[in-house]
Amino acid sequence: MNRNKWAAVFAAAVCAGALLAGCGGSEHAVGSAGAQTEQTASKTVTVFAAKSMTDCLDELIAAYEAQHADVAITVNYAGSGDLQSQIENGAPCDLFLSAAQTQMDALCEEGLMADETRRDLLTNEAVLVTPKEASAVTSFEDLALHSVEQVAIGNPDSVPVGQYAGEILTTLGIWDIVYDKAVLGSDVRQVLAWCETGEVDAGIVYATDAAVTDDVTVVCAAPEGSCAPVVYPVALTADGADNEAAQDVLTFLQSDAAAEVFEAYGFGMAQ
Repeated sequence: MNRNKWAAVFAAAVCAGALLAGCGGSEHAVGSAGAQTEQTASKTVTVFAAKSMTDCLDELIAAYEAQHADVAITVNYAGSGDLQSQIENGAPCDLFLSAAQTQMDALCEEGLMADETRRDLLTNEAVLVTPKEASAVTSFEDLALHSVEQVAIGNPDSVPVGQYAGEILTTLGIWDIVYDKAVLGSDVRQVLAWCETGEVDAGIVYATDAAVTDDVTVVCAAPEGSCAPVVYPVALTADGADNEAAQDVLTFLQSDAAAEVFEAYGFGMAQ
């Protein structure tokens, strides 16, 4: 199907999804209750996705479900490190979208992913933000100033945006100084929320997260070359590889129609 036809189908799907109660994607943590039967598994898909994908993926899921009434998609949004741990501990998951390569690499090395399905799907950018009315911080280097008392970053042990923040600040030679006054978030949206409410002087988030609110100011993007490219890989899990519905969702996420939505939310396409 060409791009124009895909776009038309997708637009119709979005409209239909808006009219169907319960079709919109929602944030549900996947529990460890009993395993799904083979019959229901072929019509259900469990997706684990980085928190920064919440808005765009909710829209895409609503559109997909509107066109596939026999498929129900459950999404678990969290920090990519937390999602990695859940998969390692046996949480049911068919499809994983990570905000960094590190977590996907680890799961692939452990044999928990279907390596042949892995793709680099999206790109993003780390940016420095401040509360809307703040003006003291004008650059990443300013985070080392004594006047800056608290800086929100993702926990670098488990949250990709925190790992990117660590790389940026290390490159600039101010990591130790900033880390001493850092407030560590469990995911990028928690970091963003602290900046929105003015609980911190500044924070480091993704450009796509900063774009969903009017309550922060984007000071600047990470200096070129200061951190690894922000790339979101996607893959089916070893269990999900046998789920035909999950295979189809993965194909849909790589379609031109999905690309239009991702780009509308500020993501770049890695492919």
